[in-house]
Amino acid sequence: MTVNIEEEFSRITEHWSPRVIADANGQSVKLAKVKGEFVWHDHADEDELFFIVKGSLTIRYRDRADAVLSVGNIHVVPRGIEHNPIAEEECWLMLFEPADTRHTGDVDADLTRSGAEQRAHLQPVVT
Repeated sequence: MTVNIEEEFSRITEHWSPRVIADANGQSVKLAKVKGEFVWHDHADEDELFFIVKGSLTIRYRDRADAVLSVGNIHVVPRGIEHNPIAEEECWLMLFEPADTRHTGDVDADLTRSGAEQRAHLQPVVT
């Protein structure tokens, strides 16, 4: 399976709405365009890996220094740690997380997208 990242980003029209582009070993690879402030949340049982493809992102923490990320940076938010991503200008992210991870953790918000919504465009992989 081959995925063109630029093409996939061109299909994203809504901020904070992750799009699953691949699955491997129970993990999902997601792309998202983000701008503005997300929601405070955590992931009780899984770490969350952010890879910055374009732009910059600040991940705010309640109990530690903020992480300020730019193109090419990878940052892992440890499981159970409350955080809030913020992008002053549009930022393109690649996320790696277990396939069943809710992108807003246990928080239900206007920005919450179900796993089905994040996967709606995927074509079945033929083996």
